[in-house]
Amino acid sequence: MRALAVLAVVALAAAGCGADDPETAPTAPASAASAAPAGSASPGPTSSPPAPAEPSVLPLGGTKIFPAYRVVAYYGTAGNAALGVLGEGGPDRMLPRLRAAAKPFAGGRKVQVAYELIASVAQARPGSDGDYSRMIALDRIQQYVDHARRNKVLIILDLQPGRGDFLPQARQLERFLVQPHVGLALDPEWRMPKGKVPGRTIGGVGSAEVNRVSDYVSGLVARHRLPEKLFVLHQFRASMLPDVPRIRQRPGLAMVQHVDGFGTRAEKNATWDRLRRPRQFHLGYKLFYDEDVRRYAAADLLKFSDVPELISYQ
Repeated sequence: MRALAVLAVVALAAAGCGADDPETAPTAPASAASAAPAGSASPGPTSSPPAPAEPSVLPLGGTKIFPAYRVVAYYGTAGNAALGVLGEGGPDRMLPRLRAAAKPFAGGRKVQVAYELIASVAQARPGSDGDYSRMIALDRIQQYVDHARRNKVLIILDLQPGRGDFLPQARQLERFLVQPHVGLALDPEWRMPKGKVPGRTIGGVGSAEVNRVSDYVSGLVARHRLPEKLFVLHQFRASMLPDVPRIRQRPGLAMVQHVDGFGTRAEKNATWDRLRRPRQFHLGYKLFYDEDVRRYAAADLLKFSDVPELISYQ
């Protein structure tokens, strides 16, 4: 599949490139001033709420996500339709569309809908801290977290850290991660090596960094007596997770290898067949409204030999 910088203004394709993309993506736009909503800032340290007296449960009940549920998500960020379908409207507008899209995916399970919200957005410019990433405004994240809680929706906060590390960004979101319906996604495409710029190079992350983040999130689950959390790793190329067998399983986390990549069915099948590791992870799959050719329907995915447990639309 060919790389496609589908996201305007900022240096991101929001995990939209195929596994057979060239080593470099198209050059990022010159200005990223409007990449995140106005008022975005790096939050300071926060204190976590006290642990509940009783274990909390998932939005639709229970403490384990899989195999009770199949999760169907809309992906994107607040107020920017170029970054994914979730940004085409506010959560009140998008939730009915999401529920309608998710309904056919049951396949004998309960369907749990989710928002996958890009919380940190990779940038074309270094910014004041030089990391080529910007956290969206915390009040916008709070809006989605609160809306999800009221409407029994899971929310997955997606990180695109640029030249930064995933763990410090995850720690900035602790106030949200200690809530029972909030999970985390790491997008290695936007984890840049030294000297590289998002949108020009496809990034990657080693197992040691992934394991530090998963250990941190697993610790939150234990300390706050939380139900199982989604912990999602996006991938469309082997180099994005170069030592994937060394990624550890963690108690309290439903660890998902989310196989991305757009294109024809043959191209998507090749990516899926080459990368998926069903013995190590729960499996996820991305569907693209605009870039997929003859986009798979729910009935098609439910016939896969390894049926995805998390499906997201971009």
